[in-house]
Amino acid sequence: MNIQIYGAKNCFDTKKAERYFKERRIKFQSIDLPRFGLSPREFELVRSKVGLEAMINKKAKDFDNSFIEYLASDSDKAEKLMDNPSLISTPIVRNGREITIGYCPDVWKTWE
Repeated sequence: MNIQIYGAKNCFDTKKAERYFKERRIKFQSIDLPRFGLSPREFELVRSKVGLEAMINKKAKDFDNSFIEYLASDSDKAEKLMDNPSLISTPIVRNGREITIGYCPDVWKTWE
């Protein structure tokens, strides 16, 4: 198992996800999403697995309702997310090609 957790240091769900894997002694790599973002390839993989709307963090302090109202096309929304990784929901937990967004211990149990 090769777990990667893309999250934010101040995100409660990211901390819970890291604790979940630590308690089970499952090694993981932690990536600071607001600082490093996602590569275009990783972004498209996450998008294909969970959908663009699930990736948008509507609770982010930088979130603006105009994001949804005025960016009509998905490509515009994707570009905005790539430019502002703090608008992406966290944690993104990846195990190979399996991906979840948020705290999803029921799914992670199937990975063990």
